[in-house]
Amino acid sequence: MIYGRKQQQADNKLCDYVSCPYPHGNLSKEYNVFFNHNQIIHLLFKGFETEDELELRSKLSEF
Repeated sequence: MIYGRKQQQADNKLCDYVSCPYPHGNLSKEYNVFFNHNQIIHLLFKGFETEDELELRSKLSEF
């Protein structure tokens, strides 16, 4: 489950996303998985999107 975008890891590497196990959620930093958009192969579920989400996504794409 993705819960963050534009995340910086402990080694200062910048990744597009951070995720955690579903349905457990963010248990601790040991369970975090960092990855980039080009590593996504299949989208299982897309949650609710608001106008604010679409605007934020547009702004983040500029980075």
